[in-house]
Order: sequence, then structure tokens, then C-alpha cells
Amino acid sequence: MRHKLGRQLSDHSTFLAPVNCFLYLFSKIPNRPYLDTADFPDLSPLQTHWEDIRAEGQHLLRAGEIKRSNQYDDVGFNSFFKTGWKRFYLKWYGDSHPSAMKLCPRTTELVQSIGSIKAAMFAELPPGSRLVRHRDPYAGSYRYHLGLDTPNDAGCYINVDGENYHWRDGEAVIFDETFIHYAENTTEHNRIILFCDIERPMKYRWAAAFNRWFSRTVMAAAGAPNDGGDKTGGINRLFGRIYKFRLRGKALKKRNRKLYYLEKWAILGGLLAVFLLI
Repeated sequence: MRHKLGRQLSDHSTFLAPVNCFLYLFSKIPNRPYLDTADFPDLSPLQTHWEDIRAEGQHLLRAGEIKRSNQYDDVGFNSFFKTGWKRFYLKWYGDSHPSAMKLCPRTTELVQSIGSIKAAMFAELPPGSRLVRHRDPYAGSYRYHLGLDTPNDAGCYINVDGENYHWRDGEAVIFDETFIHYAENTTEHNRIILFCDIERPMKYRWAAAFNRWFSRTVMAAAGAPNDGGDKTGGINRLFGRIYKFRLRGKALKKRNRKLYYLEKWAILGGLLAVFLLI
């Protein structure tokens, strides 16, 4: 599956394409949408203790902690909140969130004990919610989903590169999030999963070292808080300052779509011209 050219040109995955090509080239696992969980034996403790993880996720849900973010402090998932998706971070390409260590210590302990897990969260997809077609920008990780409290029904599914998978309680799935994917819950039952980013295995140590450096330097800067006691990454701090321009763009798009796209491409063209001149 592919985006239309106009969409892909402005997609964030395009800007990380040079990094991603390097990661694809030296990946130990061939590129394919879904991966075999048996190739990641270090993740087995999560599935072994899935009921413990589910109990903490359900507690967070009842307490209202799995929620939409403030619109200014989560650039990575900001657009998902509009269609019903919610989350509670355990960690994001760095240390665990203090709020997670306090509210779900068992799950945090399990996540911390597995070195390949770079990011983790509880993710909720309520009845009637969906995620639009998208590809994640960074190929340095794979996406792991562990079903915790799900409809166990084909009506609550994720589609990766045209192939459906529906979540089941206690079952794990791993996929490459740089393939176009989308999700939808058409049932009347809520869906809660454990959502993790797993480090992509590389053929060579120096390639793995580059991937880890990029993760802790760039990806960590997109960290978002659950509450005021958690750290906000540099990218999200910057995003909060410029969000007012995004709101202006949304308002313009509603009033005049042609003018919105003319302005958008003029800005992108100007940035490209500056880059080429430098």
C-alpha cells in the first residue's frame, strides 16, 4: 500500500527516508508487514504475565489515567486523539515515566527488565474509534501489541499493508509500523492493549549503535508526559510554541482549502529552497 504522491511528499516519513533506508539495508530481519513473535523471545515475559499487566491497565482506565493528551504536548500522536484513541505512557525512548512507576509498578518493572523495549504505553481504542491510514516515520523499531482487554472480535482490528489482524486477550502481534496501517473498533466493547516499540535487530554492531544513538538523541525528544511530574521532550516543547500556527492552518483549511494548500506548498517549497542553497 502507498500514499498518494501529494500526501507522501509532506509526510514525516519522507523526511526520515535517508535514515530509514540505512536501517532497512542493515536490518537483520527482512522487511515484511507482520513479524513472527518467536523471533523476539526476550518479550515472552510480557505474555506470561499479561493478566498482571491487564489488571494495572484496567485500574488506570477506571481512574481516568488512560486519556487524550493536551493538544500542545504530544506531537507524535496528536492527530490520533481526534478520532478517539487514548494512551498512558510507561516510557518513551528513555527512562520510565515517574507517573508510571507510581501507578502501574508491575508493568513498569516488566518493561524495564527487557532491554529491547524502547517505548511503551497502555493504548485504548473505545467503541466507534479509529486511526486513519498512516505510516510511522522511524524504521529503527518494530511495533508490539499485547491484547489485554479486547472485544476478541474481527470488528476491532488493525490493517497493516492490506492485511487485517484483530486483537485477542493475552495474544501478541508484532508488525513494522513503517508500512501503511490503520485501525478501527466497530464493536461495542472497549479495547486496551500494551503498545511497545521494540528495537529493530541489526546485522552489525555499528549499525545497531547508530540506531541506539538516533533513538536516544532524536526519538527521545518526542517524549510526552502523563502529568506534570513527567518530562516533556524538546520536540514537544517546541511543538507547543508553534501549535498556534497549526490551529491557524486548520481554520484556513475549513474556510478555503485551495488557499490552504497553496500556502502549505509555498512554505514547503521555501524550506526546500533554503536547504538546497545551504
